[in-house]
Amino acid sequence: MSNPIKVDVWSDIACPWCYIGKRTFEAGSTAFMAGGDGREVELEYHSFELSPDTPVDFDGSETDFLAGHKGIAPDQVQQMLDRVTQMAEGVGLHYDYDALQHTNTVKAHQLLHYAKAHGKQLEATERLLSAYFTEGRHVGRIAELADLAAQVGLDRDDVIRSLEEDEYLADVRADQAQATAYGIQGVPFFVVDGAYGVSGAQAAETFTQVLEQVWSEREAVA
Repeated sequence: MSNPIKVDVWSDIACPWCYIGKRTFEAGSTAFMAGGDGREVELEYHSFELSPDTPVDFDGSETDFLAGHKGIAPDQVQQMLDRVTQMAEGVGLHYDYDALQHTNTVKAHQLLHYAKAHGKQLEATERLLSAYFTEGRHVGRIAELADLAAQVGLDRDDVIRSLEEDEYLADVRADQAQATAYGIQGVPFFVVDGAYGVSGAQAAETFTQVLEQVWSEREAVA
């Protein structure tokens, strides 16, 4: 079969589980494709804002934000961050919450749509997640986003133009509307072959099993 299995992923640049889920999905899909017989997976990312009311320049730490946003005691927030950091380490990601700059992600999502239009969405997604969680880069500011975009081969000046004009804001809103239609309330959320929904940063083996199931169903129909 020459048709790749399409996987649509709703995620947010500011979601720690989305980066972890990205890694476990990559491992699971790689194992699936290693089965041969023309197995292929096509991935597309879609926008989901966890905290759309976040200011671009938030004055405080991630602990401050989560304590205020979720109404959780700071020591409990720290325990949550320690846990997710440990989970990230398990898939080779080194989160740095001391350096992280919490921000609004709507411009980052617009950049991902720009990157998709220019054939660079997967590269841009990885670059932004790494910049946010491991490098302490500010992914809410246009100039910083343009710098990161240039690092994956996009035209820096044109990225600035696009973001200043909100060229892809309607596409971000369309993704969010689709998420609402699907009933998606948290991310990451994976829609496999338009038929199966997988919620959360599941183990690699879970993703492999879902892809194998879709593949088997296709073979049965063929």
